[in-house]
Amino acid sequence: MPSKTYATLHTGAKMPLLGYGTWQAVEGQLEGALHAALEAGYRHIDTAAAYRNEEAIGQVLKEWMDSGKVKREDLFIVTKLPAAGIRPSGPKKWLSDSLRKLGLDYVDLYLAHCPFCAKESPDDSPFPIGPDGKMKFESDTDHVGMWKAMEAEVHAGRAKAIGLSNYNKRLIQKVLDNCTIKPANLQVELHVYMQQKPLVDFCHQNGITVCAYSPIGSPGSENFVKNFGITLPDLIKNPTIVEVAQKHKKTPGQVLLKHIVQRGIIAIPKSLSKERIQQNIALFDWELSTVDMAKIDALDQGKAGRIFDMAFLGLDRSHPAYPFGEYP
Repeated sequence: MPSKTYATLHTGAKMPLLGYGTWQAVEGQLEGALHAALEAGYRHIDTAAAYRNEEAIGQVLKEWMDSGKVKREDLFIVTKLPAAGIRPSGPKKWLSDSLRKLGLDYVDLYLAHCPFCAKESPDDSPFPIGPDGKMKFESDTDHVGMWKAMEAEVHAGRAKAIGLSNYNKRLIQKVLDNCTIKPANLQVELHVYMQQKPLVDFCHQNGITVCAYSPIGSPGSENFVKNFGITLPDLIKNPTIVEVAQKHKKTPGQVLLKHIVQRGIIAIPKSLSKERIQQNIALFDWELSTVDMAKIDALDQGKAGRIFDMAFLGLDRSHPAYPFGEYP
C-alpha cells in the first residue's frame, strides 16, 4: 500500500512530503530540470528571493498552467522573505516582488528565510554582501513586528500559510508567544548526520510541520561552500546507507530521503539530473523497516553534524538572533 505523500499544515492544506529544491540552481540550468521535475510528478517547488531564480521558475510554471498540464491549485509553491526583509516593512515589499517574478497571485507558503536582519543596501539586494564578502546586520531582529507583517500577507491573500526557516526553539517560541497565526512550517538543515530530533519534536508538539533542506548533504553546493572552507559530508557513501540501499535495491540517495519522509518530515532535494530527479520522488511505494530506521537513527551526530552554521555570512555567534549556538 502506498505511504502518505503529504504533510497536513494547521491550515488544512496538504504540503507534499517531497519537493523540488532550487538553491544553487541558476537560470539556464534550472528550466530544463524544473520541466523534468514537473513531468516526474513534483508539485511542491521551493525557492527564495535570495536564490535569484523566481523569474525562471515563473516562466516554467506559466508554460505548464497555460497548456493545461497543471492547475494552480495542484501546485504548492514556497518562497522566502530574505535577510534584508526580516523587519516589519519587509514582507509586503518582498512578497509582492516575488509574486511578480513568479507570475502568481499567491504562494502556498511564505517563510522568513532566517532570524537575523541584514542592513539594507542601495541596490536592494535580498542578501546584501559587502566588499569584504560579508553581510552587515542590524543589532537585533524585531521578530514580533516582522511576524505581524507576515500575518498581514495571509489576510491579504498573498500567502496561504506562513512559516520560518533557520529558527531555533527559543526564537520560534518568541513568535508563538506573540502571534495570531501560528507558523505552519519550519525549514531547517536536516539529514541523517543532523536529524534534529529535539527541534522536530518541539515543532510537531506545536502543530508546526518541518521541512529538511540539504537532505542528502547538499552535494550540489560544493563549489559554493568551498569558498568558505566548509567540508561537505559524503552521506551517499556512508556504509550503513549503502547497506540499506542494497537491501531494498534502491539508491543511497533514495534511502537518505526515505528516512526523512518516513518520519513525517518534508524534504526538498535539488538535482539538475533528470535521472536523479525521478529517483528522488520514487519514495512512496516502499518502506524502511523498524530495524532499518533504527540503524539510520544511530548515525545522528546532533549539533556536531551541522554543515551550514551561517557564520560564513559574517554573523557573530554572540548576536541575539544567531540561531545555531543552541540545539535545538
